[in-house]
Amino acid sequence: MNRLNHRAYQRTQVLIKSVLLCCLMGLAQSSFALFPQQDGEGRALPSLAPMLKTVNPAVVNISTYTTRNVQQNPLLNDPFFRRFFNVPEQQMRPQQRRTQSAGSGVIIDAEAGTVLTNHHVINGADEITVALEDGRSYTATLIGSDPDVDIAVLKIDAKDLRSVTLADSENLEVGDYVVAIGNPFGLGQTVTTGIVSALGRTGLGIEGYENFIQTDASINPGNSGGALVNLHGELVGVNTAILAPAGGNVGIGFAIPINMAKVSIDQILEHGEVKRGQLGVVIQDLSPELADAFKLPKHQRGAVIAEVQEKSAADEAGIKPGDVVVAVEGKEVYSSAQLRNAVGLRRIGDKVAITVLRDGKSKILHARLKATPALKVAADAPNSDVSNLLKGIVLRDAPDGRGVVVADVASDAEAATKLQAGDLIVSLNQRRVQNVKEFSAVLSASKGGLLIRVLRGQMALWIVLQP
Repeated sequence: MNRLNHRAYQRTQVLIKSVLLCCLMGLAQSSFALFPQQDGEGRALPSLAPMLKTVNPAVVNISTYTTRNVQQNPLLNDPFFRRFFNVPEQQMRPQQRRTQSAGSGVIIDAEAGTVLTNHHVINGADEITVALEDGRSYTATLIGSDPDVDIAVLKIDAKDLRSVTLADSENLEVGDYVVAIGNPFGLGQTVTTGIVSALGRTGLGIEGYENFIQTDASINPGNSGGALVNLHGELVGVNTAILAPAGGNVGIGFAIPINMAKVSIDQILEHGEVKRGQLGVVIQDLSPELADAFKLPKHQRGAVIAEVQEKSAADEAGIKPGDVVVAVEGKEVYSSAQLRNAVGLRRIGDKVAITVLRDGKSKILHARLKATPALKVAADAPNSDVSNLLKGIVLRDAPDGRGVVVADVASDAEAATKLQAGDLIVSLNQRRVQNVKEFSAVLSASKGGLLIRVLRGQMALWIVLQP
């Protein structure tokens, strides 16, 4: 019995030693992952250095110089003041100040010397200087820019340049590793790493067209116009903005997807400017209220057509107010901002397949984009419960017979948060109304809530009033 216990004890000791050995081996392997050293065979651990050696020469520092007039004291404009205080004549001459700012850029065509950067980096500059990694410096010429997307294309006359390969940013996924390269705070070329935190960021109010890549790779002032590359060294985006409540980097940076920038780059290189095709519609987001009013599922997403301009691309394609756009070229549309991007980044003359929901049924309409005024986004009507839907609202016939004018809105009216004096009501519950009599007839036959289409200034919107 003692011998058996001794053997069991020995087996236990062997097992414990084996477990400890495995743990030590695991810790050793972890240490290789945590600390920069070689493996047992002397092989170097993975590094970004080889990739950066090919990409860094394509990333440039941009310095801009701007001359501005210095505002003078208005008292100097008074002849009595100048005479009384004997102000010298030279102080009356316009004073000018030369300012300098720094940004970044990336060479996208080495042969032509084409440099891509942000519009806001070079906006208003009298002189633009591009400095390369090897110390060379050149005066750049502005070929053109697109303020709505915030990109600009420059040209430098230089030889032996290195360019970066453009990736397909549609292949990016949240969690992909990315590297930001730029000139933060004018320090010189700096590399930071991170991941793609989110895709398709819109509604930030930074640019006219927004579809940002969000990344936690450190982006700071001066990084604007710099490169955001993947681990293959391919350009996936142009660093353009940061969310910085404290004035510095907090891990929320934004880059313009290179596919989005390509559309503008091609037109700038071809025409020197960007000519966008437009549908000619006014749009707003499909809210749960509107979805219910249109008898659609409350979870339905899309962009509601609030108004169609006459003889526009949308008008000729058969798009009507009340249509809900759910896809463009087969790609789903979830909001008015997405529709604006999907259409506004296309050229004049492009033919676009637009999927709409009309009376609960799906239709595909084909529109050939025109050079019509820019797509306008209607303001969303604020939500409120109303017990007496139109109590306190004074309606009158429009002088031109186009609808019903909201003449007055009582301050205590339940609809005061939605309707405004001067609004022109053109339809009620999807029925066209040209005067108060027609409005009253539709109102008397209505049950439940009201769906009102209103023209307000230069925009149109749908308003829902619920009991």
